[in-house]
Formats: sequence, C-alpha cells, structure tokens
Amino acid sequence: MVAFAHYEYIGRVGEVIHYLTIGTILGLSAGLAPGPLLALVISETILHDIRAGIKVALAPLVTDLPIIVLTVFILSRLSGFHGILGVISLVGGMLVLVMGIQGMKAKGVEIDIQKASPRSLTKGILVNMLSPHPYLFWLSVGAPTMTRANDKHVFAAAAFVISFYVLLVGTKIVLAILVGESKAFLKGRVYIYTMKFLGFALCTLAVFLFKDGFSLLGIL
Repeated sequence: MVAFAHYEYIGRVGEVIHYLTIGTILGLSAGLAPGPLLALVISETILHDIRAGIKVALAPLVTDLPIIVLTVFILSRLSGFHGILGVISLVGGMLVLVMGIQGMKAKGVEIDIQKASPRSLTKGILVNMLSPHPYLFWLSVGAPTMTRANDKHVFAAAAFVISFYVLLVGTKIVLAILVGESKAFLKGRVYIYTMKFLGFALCTLAVFLFKDGFSLLGIL
C-alpha cells in the first residue's frame, strides 16, 4: 500500500510538471508574440512610462476569466462527442503550429509610435476583449488542455492556468521594463532567438495536439 501510494504521488507530481511545462511554453509564446496587446504595452511605455505599459499588460487578468468559463462550459457539453472534440483538437494543433512557425520566422517587432495614440488600461481591456485570439485560443487549445489536466488532477489544471497567466502577463511586464530602458530590445538577438526557440517548442506541442485529435476521431 505504501509503495502504491508512493508511485501514485510521483505520478501526480509528474502530471503537474507536465501541464506546468505546457502552460509555461504557451504563456511565454503568447506573451512575446507580436499582436494588438503587445503593441499597446510598447506604445504606452514609450509614450508615457513603464507603469503605463505594465497596466496594459495586466488586461488579460481582467478579460479572460469569462472567456475561460464560457469555453470550458461549451466543452463540458461536448464531452461525449469525440468527433467534435477531435476536430477542436486538430484546430488547436493547427493554431499552435502557426504560432510556432511565426515564432521561428521572428525578425523583431516594428512599432510605429507616431500612429499610436495614448491608451489607457480600459482601452487595453477593450482591445483584448474584442480580439478573436483569446477566444480562439481558449476554445481550441486552452480549455481542452485545462479539461484534460483536470481529469488527471485539479492541481494539474491549476498548474497549467497559473503558469500560463504568470508567463503571459509577466513576460509583457518584463518587455515593458526592457523597452522602457532600451527601445531597440525588440529588434535584438535575445528577443529573436527566444522567439525562434519557443516557436520550435510550439511546433513540437502541436504534434501532440494532432495526435490527440486523430485519437479522438478514431484514426490512431
């Protein structure tokens, strides 16, 4: 009994680490990837100060909870429809693959500050809410991953969500600080090679999502 409990504990720790790693990779990639929210973070930092950029970086913590609840609710209603879940997993794999390819092609971020009007945290929240990316990500990648993690153990699901948002928001905060110190950072080698490495990691993750999708469709 003691040995069984020991192996069960090790298994749960392994599952938590597994989903912690997935959340970390996805959070880092989403945090560093060019997009409307990153543009707002950078423009606010340059036009105003680092604190303004950090405020915009916090927007996902306000906007994403309803998105998570909605997408998890939708998937819970589809739990018995393996074909639909398989298609969703394939769509998620394609989304992650595209993110990975874009990361591997990274050449730096160009921001035209002259055309960027001052933004507030409220504007940042609105931009994130109106962007299709959070909805598409959570429906096709985030919510399915969170559901699978929760099936293993609630701590695994918590590890995925917490690591994702710590890295998503934390990365943008760090970028705001770095851009505040040096506007050339987003064109530098560190940023570019980090994006390329994360791009490769995302492509690898996409393979597993495709595998899950084909398994749900009964192809594998």
